[in-house]
Amino acid sequence: MNTPTNEGPVMQDNEKRGPKLNRLFRLQWEPAQDAHVLLYPEGMVKLNPSAAQILLRCDGTRDMQALVAELEQAFNATGLAPEVEAFVDHARSRGWLE
Repeated sequence: MNTPTNEGPVMQDNEKRGPKLNRLFRLQWEPAQDAHVLLYPEGMVKLNPSAAQILLRCDGTRDMQALVAELEQAFNATGLAPEVEAFVDHARSRGWLE
């Protein structure tokens, strides 16, 4: 009887799940700004509609492929992957995403 082996690198939990908003930030609709904003202890970032739609879906339950597919379906568009990936990379570099 062959038993399965666990060869290769073990995937960490944060690698299995998709991008997730850093707990130091809060995403909300701000009527005074007429936009979604990202609030944090030192201030606020006003988001454009595209950035808001991406961050609204960054809850850790969607990997990048699922995130892009959902956005493409929601906006009846194709080929969004490069822009979404670039924004997610930017948001991670700013500390907005885990």
